[in-house]
Amino acid sequence: MEQDADAAQSHAPKPHHTDAYAAKLVDKVDKVAEKKGQVTGSEEKKGPAGGFDSAKVPRTPPGYTIKITFHKATNLPFADINTLSSDPYILAQLNTKLRTRHKQDPRLRFRTTTKRRNVDPEWNEEWIIANVPADGFELKCRLYDEDPADHDDRLGNIHVRVGALDEKWPGIVERSFKIKKRMGSKRAYFFRGAAALFQKGVHMSGEVFISIALLERTQDENGGRLYTIGPCNWTQHFSPLMGRVAGTTSSEKSEDGSKTTARYNFQANQMQLQGPVPEEMYHRYVEFKPFVAGMFTGKSLRGWLLNRALHHQHARIYQFDRSTVYGSFPTPSKDLSLQFLDLVHYDQGGRIFTYVLTLDGQLRFTETGKQFGIDLLSKHTMHSDVSIYIAFSGEFFVRRLKTPWKDPADTETHPPVELSGGPPDGEPPKDPRYYHLWIDNDSGTYRPNKDLLPLLKQFMQRSLPGIKVSTLDCQGDEEKMGKMKNEQRERRQAEGNDQVYAQMDDSSSVSSSDEEELDERAGKRPHKSKLEHTAHKVSGPMNQLRQAKKGDKVKRTKEEANETHGVVSSSNVNGQVKPTET
Repeated sequence: MEQDADAAQSHAPKPHHTDAYAAKLVDKVDKVAEKKGQVTGSEEKKGPAGGFDSAKVPRTPPGYTIKITFHKATNLPFADINTLSSDPYILAQLNTKLRTRHKQDPRLRFRTTTKRRNVDPEWNEEWIIANVPADGFELKCRLYDEDPADHDDRLGNIHVRVGALDEKWPGIVERSFKIKKRMGSKRAYFFRGAAALFQKGVHMSGEVFISIALLERTQDENGGRLYTIGPCNWTQHFSPLMGRVAGTTSSEKSEDGSKTTARYNFQANQMQLQGPVPEEMYHRYVEFKPFVAGMFTGKSLRGWLLNRALHHQHARIYQFDRSTVYGSFPTPSKDLSLQFLDLVHYDQGGRIFTYVLTLDGQLRFTETGKQFGIDLLSKHTMHSDVSIYIAFSGEFFVRRLKTPWKDPADTETHPPVELSGGPPDGEPPKDPRYYHLWIDNDSGTYRPNKDLLPLLKQFMQRSLPGIKVSTLDCQGDEEKMGKMKNEQRERRQAEGNDQVYAQMDDSSSVSSSDEEELDERAGKRPHKSKLEHTAHKVSGPMNQLRQAKKGDKVKRTKEEANETHGVVSSSNVNGQVKPTET
């Protein structure tokens, strides 16, 4: 058992000038993927590399299930000079000698909650992991100060190494580990040192207290992969800036309930589901354009720039700050299902969500829809944080059943039918049995295999007890899926409380200018001069932000002026600028 310093770069990204291009780029990438029309499924045909990967998990004897408890930390440095405190959290990573299917498979990670204005934080949070091999593991813990306005400062790190495991291993009971300061923020430790000169009892060396217990031999046939058993943590992230750009608002009531205020907001959600994810659900990004591989791997200069921009955009959407809401459930339960329904607003407003399911069972999702400006940000590339391999991706929506004890095919649902006893006129029933989750594989970025939809259904039913689950194949059920999503959009327009200030193109195809831009990124057909190319790149995002700031009123004024002079706006014809208020 020993401690060591970690020389890795800081996990939390700094703001970068390429952030502005990421949302626009990902929207185009996904549209090009849809336009190319590669078959989703297991049919053998010539096409771009990627999609379903049949690589097997390496065979090895089952490992052990362990529980790691992050108790507390003491004497942390001052990252905030104004309050002489920090907003600390721990980012942990478990490393073993297990072989992975591919070297790009993501590592197993866990993040604690953030403790506000505290240099002696107490977490007492657990992380339960299955199939830890008998030859031991290494636990790497990095401590950060959360600072969404700038970047998260590294406060230090610790390493915990265990050489071997067996049933007689005594474990670790609330042992202290000294924080290595070498990779910590020099500024934070300078403030701590200055305080130590003038105050008694201020120490420079901090510690983290951790317990590790061996629970049992993991009950698996194959112990070739690690996975998180619990707890089922969830987080809800809010971004007023993204809401302003995307044109989404949320309604907030005053304390006395007399007034309702509409505020710009954008909501992103993460939910850890109990593992393991079925090992057959294993998909790689699709190389439908030459530059896409570089975008995911970051090997070329062009790819590195795009990769970094997308990482930053993911960090902006799933940003942790004071508005972030945390929650946890020990195992899948009715309460977990109700929390999922609350995050998706039950059956209110006919919402459609884009999702990504990671290999470790983390479900990430935001609202999407081709009738809404938020479609700009809801793309699988950013949801996955530009991950090369994921388990599954697509879209989903939730409907309420009139009679939950009947087969969903034999009862009316909302949408499309208006039913009593719930939205839009009443509160939704707080019983998971009333709800039906429809989930598909509609993702041009990863193109999940249609033959694995039954496994996805089983996993979601096990993860969200009580909720009925049905799947849709984006090609085999294209007509049915399109009809149901149109019904969702119609209900969204009829019931939605949000005001939409920007709209995406209703068509799923890619315009000639979009395709030309993607080809230029890949090094083809350089039709524009450097000056024209730069002006085009800068004007797009700036115009979008400028229109968002001006708001709906300016757009209506322009439309009225055009109508007065008998001019029809081209942007209104293709649906890209069509202010709507519902």
